[in-house]
Amino acid sequence: MQHHSTTPLATLICAVLLGMCSSTSVSAGAARNTAAPELDATEAAGLTFMREEEKLARDVYQNFYPLWNNTLFDNISQSEQQHFDAIGGLLDRYRLDDPARMDLPGVFQNPELQALYDQLINQGAASTLAALQAGALIEETDIEDIAKAIMETDQPDILRVYENLLRGSRNHLRAFVAAIEASGIPYTAQVLTQEQVDAIIDSPMERGHGTTGR
Repeated sequence: MQHHSTTPLATLICAVLLGMCSSTSVSAGAARNTAAPELDATEAAGLTFMREEEKLARDVYQNFYPLWNNTLFDNISQSEQQHFDAIGGLLDRYRLDDPARMDLPGVFQNPELQALYDQLINQGAASTLAALQAGALIEETDIEDIAKAIMETDQPDILRVYENLLRGSRNHLRAFVAAIEASGIPYTAQVLTQEQVDAIIDSPMERGHGTTGR
């Protein structure tokens, strides 16, 4: 996955992972009416990476829904489409190249994301439970990457989008874990620490002004 600055993830938990962020709208539309400031290389790289990471989540869930006829994948894929579109709006605003401009299903410019997509598709083909585990892994990965990206920008419009995406990913993780544990299997953290995951799933679903907070 993407490598960010050396800020320890543990220092982000209180401010980010448990949702202590503003609940402003995910839309970057209003900000497009003003001139965009110059982004540094880290901010620009974060946006382009996040564009494909949200595409990965959407593409995986769109693949799993007809395979297992589980509406959870369909519902969350629609939310991921909104996440994908929100990042696309920021790429337009800051005049950055869009790595998902062609938006071909299952095709990524980032080689690590391409490898992860292939791995998850293979994993999820085994069973519904394996697909749910793959979904939870995606959401844990998103939470970690978005939390780091939040610490690397001070642009208000980017922060609004990231915070709403983060809230959505926490909700998605809660939904996948609930489905896994409904089958009688305790969930074990895959990317975050178990303590971080437990803190998220033991807290209620979050709602915000933006639709992607679901």
